[in-house]
Amino acid sequence: MKFYLFAFFLAFLATSSLQAQHMNIGVKGGLNLYNVVNENNNGGDLLPGFHVGLIGHFHLSDQFAFQPEVVFSTQGAKISNNGVESQLNLNYLNIPVSLQYMFDNGFRLFAGPQLGFLVGAKSYSNDDEFDRTDDFSGIDLGAVFGVSYINPDSNFGIDARYNLGLSNINENNGESSYNRGLQLGLFYLFKHK
Repeated sequence: MKFYLFAFFLAFLATSSLQAQHMNIGVKGGLNLYNVVNENNNGGDLLPGFHVGLIGHFHLSDQFAFQPEVVFSTQGAKISNNGVESQLNLNYLNIPVSLQYMFDNGFRLFAGPQLGFLVGAKSYSNDDEFDRTDDFSGIDLGAVFGVSYINPDSNFGIDARYNLGLSNINENNGESSYNRGLQLGLFYLFKHK
């Protein structure tokens, strides 16, 4: 199943890039504020982290662009249970694919699907570390929504987005759990037009 999802995303990227008027490659990085919530929208506290990755920016027209990314992202939650503080660290390789509407002043609105591959999962409690990789699904399907701004003179931009996990990431418990997070970042597009 993982192979088919990955192959679908690659085919989608290849098809869209062939139709693009021009393209830019870039780099990005920034702050994460993530949580893991259950099906009743209850969760822990936000866990600060980071993201870093690559951007492909393809202009489809003067106003629309297609932007696939490959991003390493640290996610998870801080949890308090009966006075015991613990932390869940989830590391993902995320592939968001967004459609952007570009205003003439450098602002952009975007939304699209995201496919996440779990790289590792660990929990920490009372100075003890536990490997939790087998407790979580290897795939996380989600959606991204956000706004960005690029300064055409410098090719630098800022990005703010909300990542909404849509698939249950909990493998071993009857309760469904979902990733939820905010990302604030900086990006740079090489040879931006």
